[in-house]
Amino acid sequence: MPPPPGRHGTADGSAVPGDPSAAGVPGVFRRDRRHKVLGGVCAGLGRMCDMDPVIFRIVLAVLSATGGIGLIFYGFAWLFVAYDDEEENEIRKLLTGRVDGQALTGVLFALVGCGVFLSMLSNSGVLTFAATLSLLLAGAGYWSRRRGTDDPDPLAAQAVADAPPEAQAPPVPASFPSWWREPIVKDGTYVGGTGYLWGPGDTRDLDIAAAVSGGQRRYGVEIRTPGPRQRGPRRIGGRVFLLAVLAAGLGTGLTWDDHSLSTSLQTGLACALAVFGLGIALSAFLGRTGAGSVFLAVVTAGLLACSAAMPEKISTHWVRTDWTPASAAAVRPQYDLGTGVGTLDLSRIDLGRNRTVTTNAEVGLGQLKVIVPEDVTVNLVVEVGIGDIQLPGDDQKDVDVAPGKHDRRTLAPADGTKDGGTLDLTLEVGIGQAEVSRAAS
Repeated sequence: MPPPPGRHGTADGSAVPGDPSAAGVPGVFRRDRRHKVLGGVCAGLGRMCDMDPVIFRIVLAVLSATGGIGLIFYGFAWLFVAYDDEEENEIRKLLTGRVDGQALTGVLFALVGCGVFLSMLSNSGVLTFAATLSLLLAGAGYWSRRRGTDDPDPLAAQAVADAPPEAQAPPVPASFPSWWREPIVKDGTYVGGTGYLWGPGDTRDLDIAAAVSGGQRRYGVEIRTPGPRQRGPRRIGGRVFLLAVLAAGLGTGLTWDDHSLSTSLQTGLACALAVFGLGIALSAFLGRTGAGSVFLAVVTAGLLACSAAMPEKISTHWVRTDWTPASAAAVRPQYDLGTGVGTLDLSRIDLGRNRTVTTNAEVGLGQLKVIVPEDVTVNLVVEVGIGDIQLPGDDQKDVDVAPGKHDRRTLAPADGTKDGGTLDLTLEVGIGQAEVSRAAS
């Protein structure tokens, strides 16, 4: 014979989904609505493992900052694990079109966690620490869950199995009250003022007047008048978007004059992403944001990653600079320009025979022009992140823009000139064009 039902509705004593008593049953991973701080994941873990939820909150916060594993776990647990008093999880609600702040926040946590994790793939030390801490937390949770488990007594288990099933009362739905009332008692009196009628919404009301207050009854059938339509949660997506735009503009403006373009854009986009994340998190409690807020947050995160990959030498102001050293001794070892057009004119220098001069020139965004004497041998190294390279003899109209361009070659002196020394020249352009030309005779 099957074992009798447990005290919470199932044969093994586990909780039934949607049963309010599941809130106090250890060993079942359900999100805890009563003791939640954000999504109830850590409270549910603490109840399942019989541990203090603060331990899970601290460890998941550390794992979120060191590799994003905490955000990934919390986001997916928020989406796939239902509350202790519900049967549907957030991902099922999303698939059926019922989008709310809870589901959007879980999606945002998972996306941000995946982004942090991908950015940390090259840092083996951080990932090793995160993996070790995750294993330690899992081991502590397993030990805490198993420490209070008693070994089953085979004799008692057999006695329970052989015992006849106990008589059970008819099941009463927990989600809604019964509509049936028995108004007639044995002495012929009534409980209430009417005979057999459909009862009111609350079975604790024993008089028909409680039901009439919400509608009318005719021939034993209740006719309810439609009440005022209740409005759903307020939409705050528009306000979140405006605040994100203002935060992006403020962060970019405050760092525009004193920092590089990459730093300025990163500051503005990080401020906007923080506003989107805070708005989506608050929407779980104060209002509702649409899927557009999540899409804009993902786009902002992508732009933030692109701005972080920009060369640091790109400045926020476009300038034109000419470097014209008058002699070989005046040639500096390094020439730098953030954004604009930089021209390095070396046509006036006289190196002399068997003399070598070395110099480097860099431009973050724009054009770098170098004019070399006609009688020198140039050992040239050119690197362009995205753009074009123009060397002596190339067609000026043939512009080939491509990423990761690199050229290393030696330019011999012009025909009919004497040996004028050697020039070691290294040119670097982040985004733009590098051009080398010979001085006219």
